[in-house]
Amino acid sequence: MSSAPYERARPAETIAGFLAAASIFASVTGVAYRPLRLVPLAIVLALIATGIGGRAARLATWAVAIGAVSFAVGMAVAVITSNPLW
Repeated sequence: MSSAPYERARPAETIAGFLAAASIFASVTGVAYRPLRLVPLAIVLALIATGIGGRAARLATWAVAIGAVSFAVGMAVAVITSNPLW
Protein backbone atom coordinates (compact mmCIF):
# COMPACT_ATOMS: atom_id res chain seq x y z
CA MET A 1 0.00 0.00 0.00
CA SER A 2 1.11 3.47 -0.72
CA SER A 3 -0.45 6.75 0.08
CA ALA A 4 -0.16 10.15 -1.46
CA PRO A 5 2.30 12.42 0.28
CA TYR A 6 0.74 15.05 2.49
CA GLU A 7 1.43 18.51 1.14
CA ARG A 8 1.49 21.18 3.74
CA ALA A 9 -0.11 24.50 2.92
CA ARG A 10 2.15 27.47 2.58
CA PRO A 11 1.55 30.30 5.05
CA ALA A 12 0.49 32.57 2.19
CA GLU A 13 -2.32 30.17 1.29
CA THR A 14 -3.58 30.29 4.86
CA ILE A 15 -3.51 34.09 4.80
CA ALA A 16 -5.41 34.01 1.50
CA GLY A 17 -8.16 31.97 3.12
CA PHE A 18 -8.44 34.42 6.01
CA LEU A 19 -8.48 37.38 3.61
CA ALA A 20 -11.26 35.78 1.58
CA ALA A 21 -13.32 35.07 4.70
CA ALA A 22 -12.82 38.64 5.95
CA SER A 23 -13.82 39.92 2.53
CA ILE A 24 -17.07 37.97 2.58
CA PHE A 25 -17.86 39.27 6.06
CA ALA A 26 -17.14 42.87 5.07
CA SER A 27 -19.20 42.53 1.88
CA VAL A 28 -22.25 41.22 3.69
CA THR A 29 -21.88 43.87 6.39
CA GLY A 30 -21.60 46.54 3.70
CA VAL A 31 -25.09 45.74 2.42
CA ALA A 32 -26.60 47.00 5.66
CA TYR A 33 -24.06 49.65 6.67
CA ARG A 34 -22.50 52.19 4.29
CA PRO A 35 -21.77 50.15 1.17
CA LEU A 36 -19.41 52.70 -0.38
CA ARG A 37 -17.09 52.42 2.62
CA LEU A 38 -16.93 48.70 3.20
CA VAL A 39 -17.57 46.88 -0.06
CA PRO A 40 -14.70 48.32 -2.16
CA LEU A 41 -12.26 47.40 0.60
CA ALA A 42 -13.78 43.92 0.69
CA ILE A 43 -13.37 43.56 -3.07
CA VAL A 44 -9.71 44.59 -2.83
CA LEU A 45 -9.16 41.98 -0.10
CA ALA A 46 -10.83 39.35 -2.27
CA LEU A 47 -8.69 40.24 -5.27
CA ILE A 48 -5.52 39.97 -3.18
CA ALA A 49 -6.66 36.57 -1.93
CA THR A 50 -7.37 35.49 -5.51
CA GLY A 51 -3.92 36.62 -6.57
CA ILE A 52 -2.28 34.58 -3.82
CA GLY A 53 -4.22 31.53 -4.97
CA GLY A 54 -3.44 28.15 -3.49
CA ARG A 55 -5.98 25.90 -1.91
CA ALA A 56 -8.31 28.83 -1.06
CA ALA A 57 -8.65 29.93 -4.69
CA ARG A 58 -12.28 28.85 -4.94
CA LEU A 59 -13.17 30.65 -1.71
CA ALA A 60 -11.43 33.77 -2.98
CA THR A 61 -13.31 33.58 -6.28
CA TRP A 62 -16.57 33.34 -4.37
CA ALA A 63 -15.48 36.31 -2.26
CA VAL A 64 -15.05 38.43 -5.40
CA ALA A 65 -18.49 37.42 -6.66
CA ILE A 66 -20.12 38.06 -3.29
CA GLY A 67 -18.41 41.46 -3.16
CA ALA A 68 -19.78 42.44 -6.57
CA VAL A 69 -23.31 41.38 -5.70
CA SER A 70 -23.08 43.05 -2.29
CA PHE A 71 -22.00 46.30 -3.90
CA ALA A 72 -24.98 46.35 -6.25
CA VAL A 73 -27.49 45.30 -3.61
CA GLY A 74 -26.02 47.60 -0.95
CA MET A 75 -26.11 50.64 -3.20
CA ALA A 76 -29.69 49.88 -4.22
CA VAL A 77 -30.78 49.42 -0.61
CA ALA A 78 -29.04 52.63 0.48
CA VAL A 79 -30.64 54.68 -2.30
CA ILE A 80 -34.12 53.20 -1.79
CA THR A 81 -34.07 53.70 1.98
CA SER A 82 -32.39 57.15 1.73
CA ASN A 83 -29.46 56.06 3.91
CA PRO A 84 -26.05 57.66 3.45
CA LEU A 85 -23.81 55.97 0.91
CA TRP A 86 -20.59 57.22 2.45
